[in-house]
Amino acid sequence: MPSLNRETVRAGAQGVAATLLVAALIAIGSRNLAHFDAALVGYTFATLFAVFGITYRYSMWLQRPPTALYWRRGWQVFFSRDRLLASLAAWPKRVVGVFAINNFIFRRSRTRWAAHWLIMWGCLLAAAITFPLVFGWIHFQTPADDFERYRVYVFGFPTFSFRIGSVLGGLIFHGLVWASFLVIAGVMIAMRRRMRDRGAEAVQQFGEDFLPLILLFAVSITGLMLTASYTWMRGYAYDFLAIVHAACVIFTLLWLPFGKFFHIFQRPAQLGVAFYKDAGRSGEQAVCRNCSQPFASKMHVEDLILVERALGYSYEMPGGRGDPAGHYQYICPRCRRLSMALAQGRLWQAGRGREVTDRPGIVDVAEMMEPASAPAAANERA
Repeated sequence: MPSLNRETVRAGAQGVAATLLVAALIAIGSRNLAHFDAALVGYTFATLFAVFGITYRYSMWLQRPPTALYWRRGWQVFFSRDRLLASLAAWPKRVVGVFAINNFIFRRSRTRWAAHWLIMWGCLLAAAITFPLVFGWIHFQTPADDFERYRVYVFGFPTFSFRIGSVLGGLIFHGLVWASFLVIAGVMIAMRRRMRDRGAEAVQQFGEDFLPLILLFAVSITGLMLTASYTWMRGYAYDFLAIVHAACVIFTLLWLPFGKFFHIFQRPAQLGVAFYKDAGRSGEQAVCRNCSQPFASKMHVEDLILVERALGYSYEMPGGRGDPAGHYQYICPRCRRLSMALAQGRLWQAGRGREVTDRPGIVDVAEMMEPASAPAAANERA
């Protein structure tokens, strides 16, 4: 409990700090709220809540023993002297492949990739437009000498200008429309897969799999209805649609830290895991204590032992205390399977009153291991 309390306090403090930082940026970027639209205050407070929730959960996630070790070791591997140049060379390629293209999903399924890619870029485009406008970081003004142009102000500083009826103006003013089209297309593909794929049907849940898609569709379709209202319907039902759209967006922001969308913020840490695996493949390999064959990265096996001990588990083997090779993790998967089959065979022979025979060359890992220590608290924490 003292450790849990420290983790909670640390995560809460980081969440408060991140929320105050965003609030300060809103005040500074909008020039003391001079360019802040009071009608968007609901979006702002929902965003601040989401910032606190995401930071709090991310901090708690990083403090878990497995994640903390991966996080720390990933940075150590990336900045190590013998791998720094290779890591810097591989980083842009991995950023483009993993984040911009989602190639790891493409290898699984093209349909699944299309859904993820469309939703991802639609949401990124919408976020890049919406949040700066809501926070007052970007606003538009008409120059005094040319009423056919708009000048873009970023954090209160004038930048470029464009004609209102130009192609660039149409792209800027309808950026959320293009984002909505991308999101709706991705949602439809994902919905079709979840309703037709038997594997997805077997494990999917409403809150984890359908609710995110429903929220994205609701936000996108109500946004398009607002555009249709003021473009072709002379503002018909605009007030009602604006309230419905605001409710959908605010609920999505409030739900953001608690649902499946949280993996969006976890995904960047996956790059560290990739560099960790690279270092493991090129480094020293762990050798099985039984068959003397290499089977995994020694760094990974030793880190796994550290995580197990941090969680309260002990899988030491007789004669192995203080010796890293005297641990159950130094038994390769093949020998573990053989040991399991051997133990089951002995039980089968003993249950029928037959003489128990041994198999030469196979170590009975179950007999070699000491009783594992796994307190109930460690089980719950794992």
